[in-house]
Amino acid sequence: MNGQTPSFIKPSARKRRAAEILGRNAEDDAANLLREAGFTVLARRLRTGAGEIDLVAANARMLVFVEVKARGSLAEAAYAVSARQQARLLAAAESALAQNPGWARPETRFDVALVAGGPVQIIEDAIRYS
Repeated sequence: MNGQTPSFIKPSARKRRAAEILGRNAEDDAANLLREAGFTVLARRLRTGAGEIDLVAANARMLVFVEVKARGSLAEAAYAVSARQQARLLAAAESALAQNPGWARPETRFDVALVAGGPVQIIEDAIRYS
């Protein structure tokens, strides 16, 4: 297919497909920004027993887990990263590190990449863990 949803698909499915395409494009843009900053993308849409991680990237010192949110506005995108979702991301990261011990770095951070019709805005160290 050419990236467009056929007209015979129900409107709700078309909406879901459009959101999926927007999300994938946002992840592509965030991954490209990380690469430009000197990171290697280790995983995309990584599924763990605790949930999915949109992006995992690393350089020599830093391991970064990234939650990507694409919405109509930056405020909507930021609000979409709920406390529940933050807890899920932390648990998924713990699971990912247990499955991939070679990913460990001296430093780890959790970023949020927000997209709202313009360039990706990455908020570094947006989610804190204790």
